[in-house]
Formats: sequence, structure tokens, C-alpha cells
Amino acid sequence: MTITTKAAVAYSGDAPFSYEDVSLEPPRPDEILVKIAGVGICHTDLVAKSEAVPYPLPAVLGHEGSGVVEQVGSSVTKFQPGDRVLISFRSCGECDRCQAGEPSYCRNLAQLNFSGSRPDQTSSLSNAAGSVASNFFGQSSFAAHAITYERNLVRVDDTVPLEIMGPLGCGIQTGVGAVIRSLEASAGSSIVIAGGGAVGLSSVMGAAIRNCATIIVVEPMVSRRSLALELGATHCIDPATTENLGDAVREITEAGADYALDTSGNPGVQQGLLACLGSKGTLGVIGVSPADTVPPGDINTLINLGLTIKGIMIGDSDPETFIPELVEYFKAGKLPFDKMVKTFPLYAINEAIADQHSGGCVKAVLLPNSETI
Repeated sequence: MTITTKAAVAYSGDAPFSYEDVSLEPPRPDEILVKIAGVGICHTDLVAKSEAVPYPLPAVLGHEGSGVVEQVGSSVTKFQPGDRVLISFRSCGECDRCQAGEPSYCRNLAQLNFSGSRPDQTSSLSNAAGSVASNFFGQSSFAAHAITYERNLVRVDDTVPLEIMGPLGCGIQTGVGAVIRSLEASAGSSIVIAGGGAVGLSSVMGAAIRNCATIIVVEPMVSRRSLALELGATHCIDPATTENLGDAVREITEAGADYALDTSGNPGVQQGLLACLGSKGTLGVIGVSPADTVPPGDINTLINLGLTIKGIMIGDSDPETFIPELVEYFKAGKLPFDKMVKTFPLYAINEAIADQHSGGCVKAVLLPNSETI
């Protein structure tokens, strides 16, 4: 039976999100209906809304959801009503990348996460005007309810605050995973992280978990530099007062850094980070850059120093195994991402975005069932 639920609908890059009633179809055999407890706002949501990347509008976006299973389709075997779950990206589970435990590079990732519809081109969502694009990252969780799938759900116990756990499904697993899984940063090593947003600060926590000796954060906002130090950074650099990032890093670590990580997507920052590396260093690139951006650096420098540039998608994460690991880090006090979080009711999504953009918070989390901020 189709239900009516509340959602934040994106109509264009210029218009604010519209908080309104939408109709949601019941789950098909392979689908799962989740009542959303909370959903983080990620930069990728805003990129999709801006139409900088192709995604059909109007749409319900949102891909850092958490909640409770309400209904399951007839072919679902791993979950049942009442399960507390986090929702991550969707993967097929059948291609060679998924079979190798690399679902963030699933051969069908684009179709399953960014098409705005099911594989048969239908959408589970509609409003008074007609069809609304859905299935964003297999969830579209800027809503009080979302249709999801077995492959992108992870069960969690009742010892964690469910409403704020959704960001583990994207931004936090991306940042922590970039350091732990993608770069495999070694204990005692040095790392430079550009950007003190949610992904960058998650990378800081990942570096602390890996026992990196020197963790340098490059971030213009003083509040985020302060938080970076609280979360494990050993040094912070204000790019506004630094003429040469490479020289500034070598004042801290004489031979240059072992690793550098860009979360900004800024080509100039990527060039600067490459100059921070010592021999055999690795630059990891997470931030989405403008179209046609070329990799940084001079080929002869890469050869002479043995440098590596590594593209990173969602922290090379396998949510089924990595998210439970992140939850355990959180329980142990090693991943205090709650220090980044500020909650807002879902209807205040536009105010939450403005607050996150201005630096009033690092990670805004929307609560569909909350009436107050």
C-alpha cells in the first residue's frame, strides 16, 4: 500500500529544498522500507542538486540515512521489521569488483546510485505534480521513509545513538577509509590532510587510529582547525597565511610527508599537496574536482621521487564489514565523530545547509521526526 510521507524535494540548483508530502510505493520483493531516524547532509547531495553532475530533478536526495526497518519485500532474507540499520551506497554484489570485496568500485555503481530510478526506469516516489526521482545511493533519505536494499543496509545494536549514525555510511567511512584502507597509512608516518570538513576531520581520526606520528591539517576556518587538534591532529596550517605549503610542511617534517590527502577538490590545493610529499610518498584524492581537471604534478618529478597519485572512492569501503568496524571505534572513543554533528529537523534543511556552509557546524544531521532544533 502506498504511503504518504514527508520529504525535502530538490527542484533546481537555484531553488531551496521544498519540504512537502510525497507518495512512496510499498517495497517490491527485493526492497526494504526504512523509517528514517536521521540523515546527514553531504557535499555530494548539494552537487547533485546544483546540476553540476547529471541527476534528474525533481528528486529526493540524501544518502547518509539511519533508521528502523518497517517492511521487507518477499525475497529479503537478511533483515526484518524492527532492525536498527545504517544505510550506505548500493552495489550489485555480482560483478568482479563486488566479488573481490571492492563494492565502492562496483561495475554497476553509477546505474544503481545515480540514475534516479530503479533498473526498470520507474521511481518509487511521486508528488502532486508527478514522478519524483528516487533511489539516490539506493535510499533517497532526505525523507521520513526510504526504500532501500539488502546490499546497502548494515544492522547496528541499540547501544549507539541511531539518529546521528547515518554519516558513517558515506562521509565518515570515506575519510577514515581513505587513511586506513586506501592509503594504509603506517604507524609513525606523517600525513597532510587538506580540508577540515567532515571527510577531512574523519581522515584525521583515521590517522590517529593508525597511530600516525605527524598529522597536519590545512584548513582556513579557525574553528575547524581547533576541532582538528581536538580530534587528533598534531599541527594545523592556515592556507591564507602560508605562501608555500611544501615549505611549511617541511618545517614540520624535514623529509616531506609520507602521505597527503585532498578532500577539497581544488586543483591548486592538489598541486600544493604533491609538493609536500617526500620520496615514495602517496597523494590520495577524494574531493570531486571540476570537469577536465588533470592530475597534478610533473611526470619527471613523479618518476624521480617514486610518487603515487591514488584516486579514492568512498574510502575503498565494503560497508558490510567496515561500518561495524567504525561503530566499534566509536564505542571505544577512538572515532568521536559526534563532536562534528549538529542536528536540525528535516523541515529546516535549508537552514542546516547554510549553517554547515558558514562553518556553524561541520556535519549537519536532519531528524525527520524532530519538531525543534
